[in-house]
Amino acid sequence: MLKQHLQQKLLQKLSPQQIQFIKLLQVPTVALDTRIKEELEENPALEDPSLMIAEEPKGEYDDLNDTPDDFDPSAKEENTDEFNVDDYLQDDNVNDYSTSYNNDDDEEKKETPIAIESTFFESLQEQLDLVPLSDQDFIIGKQIIGSLDDDGYLRRPITSMIDDLAFSQNAMVEEEDVLEMLKVIQSFDPPGIAARDLQECLTLQLKRKDPANPIIMKAIIIVENHLDEFTRKHYDKLEKSLGLNSDDLKEIIAEILRLNPKPGDSNQVTTKQLQVIPDFHVSNNDGTLILTLNSKNAPELRVSRSYIDMFDHYDKAAQKDKKLKEAVQFVKQKLDSAKWFIDAIKQRQQTLLKTMNAIMQYQYEYLLTGDERKMRPMILKDIADKIDMDISTVSRVANSKYVQTEFGTFLLKSFFSEAIQTESGEEVSNKEVKKILEDCIGNEDKRKPLADEKLTEILKEQGYNIARRTVAKYREQMNIPVARLRKEL
Repeated sequence: MLKQHLQQKLLQKLSPQQIQFIKLLQVPTVALDTRIKEELEENPALEDPSLMIAEEPKGEYDDLNDTPDDFDPSAKEENTDEFNVDDYLQDDNVNDYSTSYNNDDDEEKKETPIAIESTFFESLQEQLDLVPLSDQDFIIGKQIIGSLDDDGYLRRPITSMIDDLAFSQNAMVEEEDVLEMLKVIQSFDPPGIAARDLQECLTLQLKRKDPANPIIMKAIIIVENHLDEFTRKHYDKLEKSLGLNSDDLKEIIAEILRLNPKPGDSNQVTTKQLQVIPDFHVSNNDGTLILTLNSKNAPELRVSRSYIDMFDHYDKAAQKDKKLKEAVQFVKQKLDSAKWFIDAIKQRQQTLLKTMNAIMQYQYEYLLTGDERKMRPMILKDIADKIDMDISTVSRVANSKYVQTEFGTFLLKSFFSEAIQTESGEEVSNKEVKKILEDCIGNEDKRKPLADEKLTEILKEQGYNIARRTVAKYREQMNIPVARLRKEL
C-alpha cells in the first residue's frame, strides 16, 4: 500500500547573483581583468568605455551606480539598427556569439616582444646534433634526453628505456649501449646533467673542474664516500676520517656548496612568472594610514545604451511573432546579466574595502611601524564580527588578496595569527614569538647554534611560557632546520 505524507523542510540556496559575487570576490586583481574580458565577450550588452573606438552618448546607465531597471520610453530608436539580433539568434543556441574589441588600425597595435630562447631540452638536443653518432646511438641519445626530469636528472630505470626503444623505435639495444650514450649526454652542458642521483650530479660537476687542485680532489672524495656525513654536517667525523683541519674542510665545503644540485633549472626558460599585483595600497601620511583600492578593481563598465533602446523598441512592438519574442527574451536576458555583473563588481569593491579597512584598523600599529612584534593576534572571526559578514567571506578575501605597504607586499592571510598568553596574562600574537625566534637564530653563533631547549629557555626568560615542541613547530613553520644542520665551521 502506497503511503503518502507531507514534509516541510527549510533549505538555504544561493541565487545566481550570489554565486557570481562569491566567484568574483575570490578572484585576485591579476585575474580580474581576464574575467571581465571574458564577460565582455560573452555578453554584448555589457560595455567597457575604455575599449570603445568612439564614445557613445552617455545615458542614465553610464556608470556602476546606474541600473537598467526602468527603461526610458522616450529613448530614441535611431540606434536600434546598430545591432542585428538575428546575428545572435541561432536555431539551436542563442548564446553562440563573440565580440571583438581590438583596434584594426595597425599603428595602434602594440605587441609585447617575446624573448626567443632555447629550452633546456632543446639545448641538449642541439648539442646531441653536433656529436658524430650512428643512427642507433642517436636514437638512444634522444630517448635519454626525453627521459630527463625538469631538474635535469635521469630517474627512469635503464631497463625501462630499453623496453621503450624496443616498442616505440623498434631498436634492440643492450644496457651497455645505453650506459655508453649516457656518458656522452653527461658530458653536455650544463655540468651535472643526466645524473641518476645527487651524488652522481655533484661528482660530475666536480670532475669538470681542475683535477690537480687538492681541494677539488678532497671534495670528490667527500661526495663519493662521505656524502651522508656531509649532509648531516658531521664535520668532526669528516676531519677525523680525512685527516683535515677546520680551515681545509671549510674550503672544501665552500667548493661543494657552489655546485648546482638541480642543473636542469639553470637553463630552463620560464614562460609564466607568478606576478603579484597588490589589491590594496596602505600609505603613511604623517602618522595616519591611508587605504586605497587598486584601480584595476574598479573598471568603468556600463550597460549598452543601444541594447536598452533595442529592448524598448521590441518590447513595444504592436505585433510579436515567435522570432520577435525570442529577440525580446534574448535582449532582456543580456541586459539583466550585464546589470548583475556590474552590481557584483561594485559589491566586490565595497566588500574588499570594508574587509581591508577592518584589518588595517586591527593591525594599525604593525602597519604603521612594520614591527612584527606589534602585530596583534587576529582570527577570521574577529574581522567577520567587526564588518558583520560571514567568516567564509573574510576567508575568500584573505586567502587571495595582497596589500602593498611601505614595508613590502603581503598576503592578507599573513596578518592573521593565533594568540599566546604571556606570564603577565597579556595575549600576544604567535608571530611575535616567531619574530623573537628568528632574531635569536639569526644572531646565534653558527659554530654552536641554539638547540630548541635553549630557545625555549630564552623565550621563558622574556615571559613567553611555551613548550619545546611548540618552539620546534614554529621553527619548522619558518623553514629553519634543527641546530645541528645550522652548524657552520
